Amino acid sequence: MTLPRQRGLTEQVADAAIDTACRMLRLPSIRNEFAEIADRAVKDQMTYRGFFAELLMAECDDRARRRSERQIKAAGFPREKSLRTFDCEWIKKSQPLCLIGDSGTGESHTLIALGTEAAMKGYRVRYTLATKLVNELVEAADEKQVNKTIARYGRVDLLCIDELGYMELDRHGAELLFQVLTEREERNSVAIASNESFGGWTKTFTDPRLCAAIVDRLTFNGTMTGTDSYRLASTRARAEAPAKAG
Repeated sequence: MTLPRQRGLTEQVADAAIDTACRMLRLPSIRNEFAEIADRAVKDQMTYRGFFAELLMAECDDRARRRSERQIKAAGFPREKSLRTFDCEWIKKSQPLCLIGDSGTGESHTLIALGTEAAMKGYRVRYTLATKLVNELVEAADEKQVNKTIARYGRVDLLCIDELGYMELDRHGAELLFQVLTEREERNSVAIASNESFGGWTKTFTDPRLCAAIVDRLTFNGTMTGTDSYRLASTRARAEAPAKAG
């Protein structure tokens, strides 16, 4: 098939010719996007070279995406799981997320990646180390600015707290952290990463009642990875107690 080549093609004829040529040359992305790219080129006053580069890059990007999709499909994964397709529904519902695992198993990496994806989707995100947050709260309390600081951390859609349970916190610092979590409870989401299971958090929060209250704030209606939930363990213990007594 030979395409007509002549000067002064109307836009309608030109569009039809481009569509036919792209089909023959197997350029589906250019066929689908050329009109939009052409309109943008006029608006942005692109050169011919710039416009041509935009067309080719659109095709290259789409081919790379399709190649990745084929490779993922060929790998035989049982279901689709990726940070790029990360579901932010739990942030919309103001639910907490706890990433628990041994040191070196990637909790911090995952926390940062999830926070990054949430920010890219338009959520207001704040990342901090647990010790840094507590130190900031203690300094704010000394300067009588703690309420203002807690309110600032309470406003973001997602607060990512890394290395929680890593170092011991004094009671004052732990109480201030508890106030931040209380400020956010059922209002905005908290995601934490820790290399210590909830059972070991008494080394960080030396007051058992305060420790239990903090765990409660982080697990209520939340999602946990890497360990049984504190509430689940407590429920099991209460259920097993009568049987042992009998």
